[in-house]
Amino acid sequence: MIRLGSGRLDRVVAVGAHCDDIAIGAGGTLLAMCLARPGLRVDALVLSGGGGEREREERAALAAFCPDADLRLTVLKLPDGRIPAHWEEAKTAVEELRTRTDPELVLAPRTEDAHQDHRGLARLMTTAFRDHLVLGYEIVKWDGDLGRMAAYQPLSPETAERKVRLLQEHYPSQRHRPWYDREAFLGLARIRGIECNARYAEAFAVTKLTLDLGD
Repeated sequence: MIRLGSGRLDRVVAVGAHCDDIAIGAGGTLLAMCLARPGLRVDALVLSGGGGEREREERAALAAFCPDADLRLTVLKLPDGRIPAHWEEAKTAVEELRTRTDPELVLAPRTEDAHQDHRGLARLMTTAFRDHLVLGYEIVKWDGDLGRMAAYQPLSPETAERKVRLLQEHYPSQRHRPWYDREAFLGLARIRGIECNARYAEAFAVTKLTLDLGD
């Protein structure tokens, strides 16, 4: 298996259409990066859920998923399920985020995601951050839109378990959902781990990747 590092990693951007998207799709990766790099700057943007219980959950959760990081989180109030109808507001938010940071890595939804909010945000990210490595995370759901992935972040059993524990602890508003449980999160992580010769992993889609392998 070929392992390509991305060089120095000082700044990361993480975006989600909804509160809990980032944690579900890339929470283990954030934990691994922040534990390995104290002081890592994480600029996070969530398009919906602002001003209420969901925002409070998100702030507590991302603080736990980004230990010892310089976390800068913005949560907007766009309506859940209607983000394509608020395209200009979403686009402005992403462009403002781009002016604030020049990250080495961007974590965002996949452009192939079946949810219209996720898919719309993904398309915005690849245009606003067109010279950056954008990894598209996956979120398991009833649509059955999981596919073949191109990039993997192996997770230790401890990190995978910690991710699941934090998801259960910090998002009580989601516990009633039939798919929001330990088996779903660890099961997908185990499958992705098998695919990259690890116990557990998070997997990502890559729309475009520029290599620097020498002259």
